[in-house]
Order: sequence, then C-alpha cells, then structure tokens
Amino acid sequence: MNRHLRRYLILAILATATIAAGWYAARPQPIAVVAASVQAGLVEATVANTRAGTVKACRRARLAPPQGGQVAELLVRKGDQVEAGQLLLRLWNDDLTAQVALARSEAQAATARADESCLVADVMRREAQRITTLHQQGLVSDEQRDRSSTDARARAAACTAARASARVSNDRVHLNQALLERTHLRAPFAGTVAETTGEVGEFVTPSPPGIPTPPAVDLVDNSCLYVVAPIDEIDAPRVAISMPARILLDAFGNHPFAGRVQRIAPYVLDVEKQARTVEVEVEFNDPQDIARLLAGYSADVEIILERRENVLRIPTEALLEGHRVLVFDTASGQLQQRDIKTGLSNWQYSEIISGLAVGDLVVSSIDREGVRDGARAVLEGGAPRGTR
Repeated sequence: MNRHLRRYLILAILATATIAAGWYAARPQPIAVVAASVQAGLVEATVANTRAGTVKACRRARLAPPQGGQVAELLVRKGDQVEAGQLLLRLWNDDLTAQVALARSEAQAATARADESCLVADVMRREAQRITTLHQQGLVSDEQRDRSSTDARARAAACTAARASARVSNDRVHLNQALLERTHLRAPFAGTVAETTGEVGEFVTPSPPGIPTPPAVDLVDNSCLYVVAPIDEIDAPRVAISMPARILLDAFGNHPFAGRVQRIAPYVLDVEKQARTVEVEVEFNDPQDIARLLAGYSADVEIILERRENVLRIPTEALLEGHRVLVFDTASGQLQQRDIKTGLSNWQYSEIISGLAVGDLVVSSIDREGVRDGARAVLEGGAPRGTR
C-alpha cells in the first residue's frame, strides 16, 4: 500500500470515528422513570364524598326555656358533664312559686271542706236508715221518713260536689307547678355542655317561629357519633345501607376508622353553584373509636362498593387513555406500550385482567416529558416501586 493510500485510509477512519462520537454524544439520553412491579393484592371499588363531611352527635339539643325571663341561676358551664333531668338554668319565678304555694293551701282547704261535707253526709245517711226502721215499726210518719231520706241524698250530693271541688283545686296546683316548671331548663339527656349564652341577671327569650336565636345551653351527647358527607348524585345509586366504609379525619392524619352506611338521604341536594349531591350517614363500627372523637370534626368517607383479594393490580396513576400502559423492558432499556384489560379500580389501584404478568414493570410517572412508546429509560433510584 503506497503512502498516499494509507493517508487517505487513516483520514477516513478518523472522520468515521469523529462522526460516530458526535452521534453518540448527541443521541437522546435515557429518561428517568418511576416504575411499579405488577403484584397480586387487594383492589376495591369505592365511592368518596365530594366535599368534606362532618362528625355529628346522634343527640344534640340547643336548649332554651319555653318562656322568656330573667336568669336567676345558671348552674352549668362549658364542658360540664350533666345527667338526664339535671337542672341547667332557672329563671326568676318568685311570683309563680307563690302561686303554687297559694294553690296548695286552697287545695288543702278544699279537701278539708270535702271531708267535713262527707262526714255530715254519712251521719245523715245513718239517720235516714234509722228513721226508715222506725217507720216500718209504725213509730214515725211518712213525712218524717221522706224528709230524712231527702236530707241524706242532699248531703251525699254535697259530699260529691265538695270532692269534685277538691279535685279542681288539686288540678290547679298541678297547673301552677307546670307554669313554674317552664322557668326551669333541664337536660333532656346525659351529655356535655358545649356552650352557654347569657349570665345571671340577663334576660333570655325563646326563638320566635322562623327566627333562630342563640340557645341558652347547647348540649351534646358525644357517646354516639356519626359522619354526614355528600356524595355525587351519579354515585348515589350504587350505595346501599350497611355497606362498609372507611372514615378519615384530618385531626387523626391517615389513620382510618371502620364504619358502615346507616342512612342515605331520600332526596338530592341542589345547592347553587355546586354539584347535586346526596347526603349519606356513616356510623363508626368500634365504640372505642368514638371516645377519642369530638362532634364537629371534618371527615372524609370511602364507601366500599366491591372488593377483590389476591388479584393482579397496578397503581391507577400508571393507566393511559384507551386502557394502555407503558412497560419498562429491562433487557432493551426501552418503554413499550401495551394494551390491557382492567377490572375494579379506585384512586389507588386498578385490577389487571389481561395484558400484564406478575413482575412486569409499569411506568407510573407518565406525565414526565419524553415518556412515550419506544423511549429509552432508566429506573429512578435503580429499583421499581412496590405495589404492596
């Protein structure tokens, strides 16, 4: 080989190497992706509330006396535990107390008069019997017998009238006691005083019809709590009484509370500028959970419509439109698009019926730039994310 040919060959080799090096440097770099391994596990179909729900007490009463008046005694404060029937508040009632005392005195007097009248009637009855016996023996006239018999009946009628008058007097005592009781505010059930309004010496009034006013005492029974939450009207037909549910409260982080659906509202709420919803009530399964909670907590519910255990599943975030996923091929380092068939699905996992096998790596970071079929990729962190 002459010297010129060798020079040309060397230049060609150098040019080829330069082009190859430039191509290698300019080629697209592998995209870092997050992948999850297809595994068997639990998949649930769920329905969740559209807006935050609220923990409510089964019994809560915003109490006020049935009549207005000046507060004479306020016997409870916020946070107090009270028993059913316990006196919470008393209005000034000296006048009604005096009326009750007067009615009792009048009832006692009426009872005494009735006793006196009935004793006289008993004497007249016995006297009439004696006269009748003498008349039969021919010792007294017919006129005397008739007079004594009439007097006995008159005294008996007077006794009956006096007894009736005594009952009226006793009923008047009960009436005045009822009027007096209207100045007492008592607990209708055992619970906790959440709020009080007013102080001793101030005036309170009951709420007129259609015009709510602050209650004198707000009483809550925290021994029975449940969650009220709205769900979309589209999801409502799939929900049924006694379906299991999970309850999540902001105050307790990610700790779920077990519950079940106890009521579904028989109507749709149409709130302006908001979606039409149906209210559901979910009760707590474990009474011990209730001891840790307070009425008024915000809450979210997940109603479990159906659940399947030990089925193939992938993160729902890995699904592409048209029932497709991107699978990371460890041999070639490329992403491969694959058609799949799904079953149950929720925001976290989707069931795989066909198209994938255990151990396949599906890409969950599908929103990253450059993630597409045929792209070169590497696993972020060097290992797939588990799905268990």
